[in-house]
Amino acid sequence: MAPQDMTALVGQTIGTSDWIEVSQERINQFAEATGDFQFIHIDPEKAKLTPFGGTIAHGFLTLSLIPVLTNQSDCPRPDGIKMAVNYGGNKTRFLSPVKSGKRVRGHFKLLELDEKRPGQWQQTLEISIEIEGEDKPALICEWITQFFV
Repeated sequence: MAPQDMTALVGQTIGTSDWIEVSQERINQFAEATGDFQFIHIDPEKAKLTPFGGTIAHGFLTLSLIPVLTNQSDCPRPDGIKMAVNYGGNKTRFLSPVKSGKRVRGHFKLLELDEKRPGQWQQTLEISIEIEGEDKPALICEWITQFFV
């Protein structure tokens, strides 16, 4: 689909991703990568004593799943993308912790799609990351990507 044609989708939900598991191994790898070793993420025995009853994913781990959730989604892709880069986020809110072993998926709504320069587009998506079996999403944010065709 041409980027110009995608502008007709602004304001609409455009896709949902597959479910992915947030395993303890993934949480531990994220702790290693970021140096965030807070016990609530990596120590199941201590974490059992908290109101969460076990370890939870880092909020930034949940946020960092956006690329994989987007790639696994059924969202329409603009034709002819040469490169895409993250531009930033707005209104990111961590609403509910993701417990180790839970599955999450993304829901995507196209908020804006503008051509900034010839061949350079900026897309803003509202992304909600749902936790399987829970009423409240893990997070909601507006995520901005620029892509070049």
